[in-house]
Order: sequence, then structure tokens, then C-alpha cells
Amino acid sequence: MKLNSETYEYIKNTVADMYEECGIHEIPISPFRLAPKMGISIIPYSSLDEEAKAEALRYSPDGFSLETIDNKWCIYYNDDSLDIPRIHQTIMHEIGHYILGHTEEGKVEEAEAKFFAKYALAPTPLIHALLDEKNVERIMATFNIGFQAASIAKENYEKWVNYGPATYTDYEQKILMQLGIEIE
Repeated sequence: MKLNSETYEYIKNTVADMYEECGIHEIPISPFRLAPKMGISIIPYSSLDEEAKAEALRYSPDGFSLETIDNKWCIYYNDDSLDIPRIHQTIMHEIGHYILGHTEEGKVEEAEAKFFAKYALAPTPLIHALLDEKNVERIMATFNIGFQAASIAKENYEKWVNYGPATYTDYEQKILMQLGIEIE
């Protein structure tokens, strides 16, 4: 599902705010270190009893999040069949739901959380500033993301270079400054 331009810009701004508020100063970003800063618990499927694990797998083969009765946010993820980049993508997707304030499940919310995760893990200005070679393999290695995510990040980077603004936006500058990258 394609979101409107204003929504993409809002999510990018939200990611930049997250970088600043959570003190992100290095990449690759570890959702395992990020979530606790937000008060979010991360729970692997393997820690669940057999019945709960089977229920979790029926609900989602990758992961999901929920708010508990005592208003705590928990992210459950499948640590048995996913690789680390996919686990990071899954957890960041669920962090996106949390940060974006999603209370409903729907196509729009899923599209927003999906974009949030992609942008949070491999922001376009960081690809531009950090990589001499902007190819899928370098993006995968630098940002610890999978092939599909890196391919999309590369496509987004190419669009950004060809059609984006001539100077960094405020949120792009904020992301770069969080990582101590001087803005040209």
C-alpha cells in the first residue's frame, strides 16, 4: 500500500525524533537496545510455553506487539526460524506501531509501520553520508538488514538522489547530527 507524501514525511520526522530522544549514536541500530529505552519488553517465542508459542506462531510467524493490562508494551518475536536482520526488521516494525500510536490493525497501520522500520534501520541520508559504494551488499552489511530491505533502501536512495531536495531536510540533518556526521 502506498502512503501519501505527508505521511512519509511525518514518519521520517518521527524517526529523526526517535534517534534524538533515544540517543542513537551508532549504526547498525539494535532494536534490542532501543526498545528498553522506550520501556518496551522484547520476548522471544522460545521463552513461551508450548501452548503460548503455538498460539503466537498462529498469530504471526514473525512477531507481534501488544499492550498488557497494566499498560506495558511487549514485542514478541520468532527467534527460531528468522535470521538476525529479519528479527531486527520485525522488532523495529513493532516499535513503529508503538511510536506511531497505532491502536487499530489495518492496511494503513501496517504500511506505516513497515515504512517506519525500513527508514529507521537504513535512513537515506546515512546511506548517502556513510557509503562510498551504494550497492545492496554494502547496505546490507552496514545496516545489518536483509537483501529485500537493502534493495528497497537502495531504490529509495536512488529516488532521493534524483528527485529529492538539493539540501538536507531538518529531519535528515537531525539524523546525521545524532551520528556525529558533519553536514556539507
